[in-house]
Amino acid sequence: MSLLRAQINPHFFFNTLNNLYALTIKNSKQAPEVILKLSDMMRYTIYEGEKEKVKIADEIEYLKNYIELHKIRYKKSVEIIFNHTIDTNLTIAPLLYINLLENAFKHGIDSLSENAYIHINLYEKDNAIYFDIENNFDAKEKSELSGIGLKNLKKRLSLLYKNNHEIKTNITQNIYKTTLKISKNA
Repeated sequence: MSLLRAQINPHFFFNTLNNLYALTIKNSKQAPEVILKLSDMMRYTIYEGEKEKVKIADEIEYLKNYIELHKIRYKKSVEIIFNHTIDTNLTIAPLLYINLLENAFKHGIDSLSENAYIHINLYEKDNAIYFDIENNFDAKEKSELSGIGLKNLKKRLSLLYKNNHEIKTNITQNIYKTTLKISKNA
């Protein structure tokens, strides 16, 4: 389990540090905010990532920080909507959703020059926690949509939630959607 958690993409951290470097050269007022968000994310990954369960509220904050740091990178218009209508005191294994969000940026927004979007919904229904993420992508781009991150996520889910989870992926033309369902009883 530790090995699977350790494989969360460090590439993001390097990119963020490069962006931070550029912001400091420009004496940007965004630099302190970026440092704080990156610090919060690193703390969460290192310390909370080792825990068996964390509050959904903490996962939401982690995902929001990730989204905000990515927004700084883009010069293009990107629509990112993150709805979360869920009891934030519920607990879940840490760092499950980040791989899906990373993929939405890497294979979606990064491949498009305009009209890029990511829509995320985190909610509870029928005694389960649902995480839906949908993004568009450039269908002409040759990209491997099921890399190591998704494989690791599936391994973690099978170890943590055995028969108490379901992950579905649907690709239609230029839209990629993943739904992760985890039983609240798990």
